Amino acid sequence: MHRSLSTLEAGIGEIRRSPADVGTVELIVRRPAENERETLSEAHLDTTAGLVGDGWLTGDGDVSRQITVMNARAVALLAGSRDRWPLAGDQLYVDLDLSVGNMPPGTRVEIGAAILEVSGEPHRGCKKFAARYGLDALRFVNSKTGYALNLRGVNTRVVRGGVVRAGDTVRKLPSVR
Repeated sequence: MHRSLSTLEAGIGEIRRSPADVGTVELIVRRPAENERETLSEAHLDTTAGLVGDGWLTGDGDVSRQITVMNARAVALLAGSRDRWPLAGDQLYVDLDLSVGNMPPGTRVEIGAAILEVSGEPHRGCKKFAARYGLDALRFVNSKTGYALNLRGVNTRVVRGGVVRAGDTVRKLPSVR
């Protein structure tokens, strides 16, 4: 099921209503191998391995992209049904405003026992994303508004490891600058 660009644009208001400072982990997904997804009730995030058991290390292993986090409202709009959320390929789906204005690079979030830091490495839609959600979805997340709201999500690195569970609170930490 692919949604039209006009349908996606009509849903932007709901995404903009995401909480700015305190939200919730809605879904955790582990990718043990390419095109494989496991929905988890809890996961261990590690400063070296990322999400333990995830295939991230078999890729380029770039620490700035250890954990990808996507706005749950955005993926709900794109996917149509919750069972299609994991197709996006992210590990954490959270109800939190991930926009550049709210979560610029260097922002830290506490999720369960772990702390993640938003990287400066942008997370963009690609051919796989278009194949799973359609060309209009790719245009939507890669638009000027899509970039500003980080609709495709954010790349993060694990600053403090720990267990994360579905339903855990996601809390934006005060800036240390």
